[in-house]
Amino acid sequence: MLRLSALPTWCTVLTRPDPAPASAGATPSTPLTDDLRRDGIEARGFSADVLDPVALTGALQDAAEELGPIEILQYSPVPRADFMKPVLDTTAADLEDPLAFSLKGPVTCVNAVLPGMRALGRGTLVFVNGGSGVRPHSERAGTSVAFAAESAYARMLHDALAAENIHATQLIIPGAIRPDSEHSSPQVLAERLYALHTERDGFRHYAEPMRE
Repeated sequence: MLRLSALPTWCTVLTRPDPAPASAGATPSTPLTDDLRRDGIEARGFSADVLDPVALTGALQDAAEELGPIEILQYSPVPRADFMKPVLDTTAADLEDPLAFSLKGPVTCVNAVLPGMRALGRGTLVFVNGGSGVRPHSERAGTSVAFAAESAYARMLHDALAAENIHATQLIIPGAIRPDSEHSSPQVLAERLYALHTERDGFRHYAEPMRE
């Protein structure tokens, strides 16, 4: 959990849909939203499947209507295991969901939040990827292809939106996220991600050096 005095006063947490939601249109409470509320931050949960552009757009629009324009968007859903087939076992059909997940999902999110950021006159778009986003891995073809596409899209946003005071940036996390990791523990990463918003320095950053 990130605990900094400069945190925003409200936060939206977007989660995967509950297969058995308590009620239609309910905004779920999650451990993260509960922790944020204990820190005095107004936090709401919204549910959407990143593979469903209509639901994803709707959730972000609902968040903006309830809490105000979204100033910081972090896109970092966890890929499904079946996205990581060896390249020689990967068909064109196998790439459909990874690309929808890591390219169409971010495009949908950006299109949903960009009008609000422009109205504010500022904003930050943070894209988080594993090491295969910059170094393809033949045993993880789906994420290697999709993360590369997401990286290219994010880089183009970085260049295209800079003049509007909207900063697009990417954090590469090469290794596993572990509580005992010097560079990739949840707390360290949370602080690093927030620093990307406040410092606005360059496009691509690494949580730790890439291994050869």
